[in-house]
Amino acid sequence: MLNRSTSDTVVKPPCGLTIRNVSKRYANGVQALQNVSLDIPPGMYGLLGPNGAGKSTLMRTLATLQEPDSGQLLLGDIDVVQQKEAVRQTLGYLPQEFGVYPKASAQELLDYFAVLKGITDRTVRRETTEALLRQTNLWDKRKQNLGGYSGGMKQRFGVAVALLGNPRLLIVDEPTAGLDPAERVRFLNLLSELGENSVVILSTHIVADVAELCTNMAIINQGRILLEAQPLAAVAALQGQIWRKLTDKHALPALAQEHRIISAKLLSGRTLVHVHSPARPAPGFEPVEPDLEDVYFSALTGCLGPASRQLKAEEVAL
Repeated sequence: MLNRSTSDTVVKPPCGLTIRNVSKRYANGVQALQNVSLDIPPGMYGLLGPNGAGKSTLMRTLATLQEPDSGQLLLGDIDVVQQKEAVRQTLGYLPQEFGVYPKASAQELLDYFAVLKGITDRTVRRETTEALLRQTNLWDKRKQNLGGYSGGMKQRFGVAVALLGNPRLLIVDEPTAGLDPAERVRFLNLLSELGENSVVILSTHIVADVAELCTNMAIINQGRILLEAQPLAAVAALQGQIWRKLTDKHALPALAQEHRIISAKLLSGRTLVHVHSPARPAPGFEPVEPDLEDVYFSALTGCLGPASRQLKAEEVAL
């Protein structure tokens, strides 16, 4: 995180986020969240789900941009719904899409945002913006207009803005969508440094982002939490239960009637299916080491029941 000597913000101990029975229905009738409950500790936390699962609705609610219909959200001892200004003072938010002034330089615009954040002392502000631009690897491009930045550079600038004021809660919503592989690696390396003193929520539909970064996660779909787990524990709990078979596409319907197929993808012109089963499903299937993608698809297809919802590292042999 940013060196605390460059800011006049008082350092507060890290605190967790508690979400209890949060629901949200939009005016068009869409039930975006249904009794969502989560306990999010300090550190990197992944919120994983397909597009339209309710991730952005939950992020916008946590960012005080909208209110839930019911439920409670607490950041430490701060009530997110009732104490919006207190939350905003300690919040960093990088939405899925955000605008920049294309003719402004990164240094100019970050300085402007720092003023809005309440960093009024010019010396402190200069030290703060320099530290953030260096942390996000933008210092050498600080005088370049933002209109000439690549997608990844703009995302890193968004993180610099989100980090102003040393937030206790940092929300990043679908941050790697659209980034090329090199920019994605640089961006993930940056995010990995940010979870020491804050709650950092990574909302994404990209399984690899959560696998690489997060020590805790939840899987959400259709506004409901399907699984809350530590990624390593969730993967270990599937040992011996994932099987694969290379088949032809026309055989999929028959296989789907006989087995719990969790995923299917093309491989060398044929279809590779993964099946969830406690025992070998049938001749022709071979066991495969599970990964977080298997956990994700098992949850989405209903293979992980309520008894599997809370998985702790100490419950399995890692």
